[in-house]
Amino acid sequence: MQPPTLRRNEAALRRAGTIWDLRDLARRRTPRSVFDYVDGAAGTEISLARARAAFDRVEFAPRVLRDVTQVRASTTVLDTTSTLPLLLAPTGFTRMMHHEGERAVGAAAADAGIPYVLSTMGTVSVEDLAAAVPHGRHWFQLYLWKDRPRSLDLIRRAGAAGYSTLVLTVDTAVAGDRMRDVRNGLTIPPALTARTLADMAVHPRWWANLLTTEPLEFASLRDSGGTVADMVDRMFDPSVTLADLGWLRENWEGRIVLKGVQHPEDARDFVAAGADGIIVSNHGGRQLDRSVTPLEVLPEIVAAVEGRAAVLLDTGIMHGGDIVAAVANGADAVLVGRAYLYGLMAGGRAGVARSLEILTSQFTRTMQLLGLTSPSELTPEHARIRAGAATLTAPPTTPSPSHP
Repeated sequence: MQPPTLRRNEAALRRAGTIWDLRDLARRRTPRSVFDYVDGAAGTEISLARARAAFDRVEFAPRVLRDVTQVRASTTVLDTTSTLPLLLAPTGFTRMMHHEGERAVGAAAADAGIPYVLSTMGTVSVEDLAAAVPHGRHWFQLYLWKDRPRSLDLIRRAGAAGYSTLVLTVDTAVAGDRMRDVRNGLTIPPALTARTLADMAVHPRWWANLLTTEPLEFASLRDSGGTVADMVDRMFDPSVTLADLGWLRENWEGRIVLKGVQHPEDARDFVAAGADGIIVSNHGGRQLDRSVTPLEVLPEIVAAVEGRAAVLLDTGIMHGGDIVAAVANGADAVLVGRAYLYGLMAGGRAGVARSLEILTSQFTRTMQLLGLTSPSELTPEHARIRAGAATLTAPPTTPSPSHP
């Protein structure tokens, strides 16, 4: 017989019909500082708001009287097949959101036939994830450190563990100013202060899982502690240049993708230097506030690449229709981070699986209502980006970035 708590959790996940519903569950089930770490962005969070508002400005142009009985949504990105034009983005310190962490994310992604990108700042090693989810389609995300031999060791381990693609994040020369984390006093790992002890009374299950499972630490870092910004500024190499892409190419036999591209000239230069793919991204709005909006700059970057490399997009995606809009405007696929982390916080592996079910259902329904049966049929005519402002679609429970 299932415990009553487990049954309630399963029922709550089944009732969640949108990613926003999962977000609301996540907000109730995790400490404020942990939820804000996922939910927040840099500065006054203008970049994140604009990214979501850009998807709100999308106008679909459906064709009718088409046979849409079956949608074939699968796609191939850099020799990796996915059941949707979707990958799960790399996120740091995932076991802080839920004690099942990256293993739960990787397992849910593998079950759904969707690739998962493990982060350098993950809480599970490349070897442990590969062993726990041997049927997964694994990519590995890399931050280049000041200690270059350690970076080299890490990418060699990823290659030996069977990771097919290396994703180099290029927009973190220094840490963004994530003000929610500053106001919450978030440290890695969370410290037992008077404030966090008081929070235990509100979220006892989260704290019990944290304190009774394996220690919460970065799997690839020995030098942790303090805030995320402290670690980024202490360990990441701000002197990385285009020449380092050549160094990576010499030491990595698989595909290389650059994440955090926001300018067409950069995209052109990176592809000329040997990048197999780029991810148009402003880091989920978590680095430079008021940076360009990925969906708006996507067509320019696609034009600059001229089909010589894969182009992916992230930031702001909260609905399967957003995936449709990005692919229609030139992306080969998209990545989501917050969307599945809300599911993870709401219900572990089952919550991640629910987030993927929601996105898949929304994607399929949007395609059918557009009169299309394959992502390859999508063009800009199907999803136009209207000029002007749009009202941001956000739930009434959104915490204010300026909340103390």
